[in-house]
Amino acid sequence: MAAPTTQAANASAEALAENPSRRRLLLIGLSLGYFMVLLDTSVVNVALPAIRSDIGGGLSGLQWVVNGYTLTFAALLLTMGALSDRFGGRRVFIVGTWAFLLASLLTVFSPNLGALIAMRALLGVAGAALLPSSMAVIATTFTEPAQRARALGSWAAITGAALAAGPVLGGVLTDTLGWRSIFAINVPVALASVLITRAFAPETTPNTSRGVDLPGQISAVLALAGLTFGVIQSENLGWGSAPVLAALALAVVAGAVFLVVERRPAGPRGPMLPLVLFRNTTFSVSVLNGLLVNFGLSGLLFVMSLYFQQARGLSALLAGCAFLPLTLPTAFNPIYTGRLVARSGPRKPSVLGFALLTVGAGVLAAAVTGTGAVHTVLIGLGLLVFGFGVSFAIPSLVVATVSSTPKEQVGIGSGALNSARQTGAVVGVAVLGSVLHAAEGSAGGSRTALIVVTAALLLGLVLSVSFIGRNRQAA
Repeated sequence: MAAPTTQAANASAEALAENPSRRRLLLIGLSLGYFMVLLDTSVVNVALPAIRSDIGGGLSGLQWVVNGYTLTFAALLLTMGALSDRFGGRRVFIVGTWAFLLASLLTVFSPNLGALIAMRALLGVAGAALLPSSMAVIATTFTEPAQRARALGSWAAITGAALAAGPVLGGVLTDTLGWRSIFAINVPVALASVLITRAFAPETTPNTSRGVDLPGQISAVLALAGLTFGVIQSENLGWGSAPVLAALALAVVAGAVFLVVERRPAGPRGPMLPLVLFRNTTFSVSVLNGLLVNFGLSGLLFVMSLYFQQARGLSALLAGCAFLPLTLPTAFNPIYTGRLVARSGPRKPSVLGFALLTVGAGVLAAAVTGTGAVHTVLIGLGLLVFGFGVSFAIPSLVVATVSSTPKEQVGIGSGALNSARQTGAVVGVAVLGSVLHAAEGSAGGSRTALIVVTAALLLGLVLSVSFIGRNRQAA
């Protein structure tokens, strides 16, 4: 049965290759799915106060609204990559898009905070299916290296567009139609994406020998969930409470189990994340720095969204617009960063990116406790510098990760980076939300949280200077 499937996939891809307009339409359909997934990581932040006013919940509840999505998204990315290989990227993308559409529709009608968090978790599961499967379809459709590079560049540029659109779109929709509309907007986007993909995507050859690493997947989910629960619930229950201590103990044990089971030999039933990859210092540092970037970015979006609306009294719309200095550079600067990386390698852009991130976060930490015009200007400047830092750091980390990974394991390597980034987002919101909860005032808590962000990004800067591009192998 494998031969006819392979022949059909090849015939479909060849037919598509002869029709550039169909390829462009397909790329639009795949990019819409990716845009939707990334939009949901940022669009909800400015709606948090409105959600709390409507269906209740304290600060920890708001953290779970954000992390319910990123937790499942981060934990399942590598497994969804394996499922994409096993069942074919086209099939997994279509199923994942329909699931995202349905989950978005159900989220609109969430009657309470618990239901909303559960629906956000389901959205994360569906979103995790779309990322690796869309890359598989692109790889099958665009067979020439130059075409594939351009297609992946256009697809990756959606990252910046989604980040730029998220806070503003969330503010507009929340103020005009209510917070539920930020999830309703996914329905037409998902429908357009799935219809285009069904019409134009070629079949991708399933690899039935590719298995799912259940021990690794289960231990990874338990470790991340235990850590997140422990940090968030410590705000209400205290660090010494039995549930918090049990959750943190679960995280430690599950993390140790993950490291043990991922040491198995490679193969169809082997580990989803071969630890041998981390013998390359550039790869290890790139993955760690990916975690630190999203720790800072997602944590900052969470902290500043609450700061703008609670300490500054801005509406959701104005709070979204206040993020424009941060988000606009991420929409256009990656094009220049890509050229810089191609010309000089990932080291210089990575160092520059983390330097700007550290300075931007430091300026914000110094400015949020004031209320005058000077402090307002400094906040805008800090966000602008931070945004340029994001636009330099992330593309350079992608290139550093791929270039330090063996060709036959590039998919696993890029999946590791994406998983680390989303894990950083989960931990960032959990840790910085805990810092806000412990503070006496909104402005003071924001300042402390931003100091933590600055310290984390300074660590990333030191690591970039010391290790990125050195190509050293660990013993």
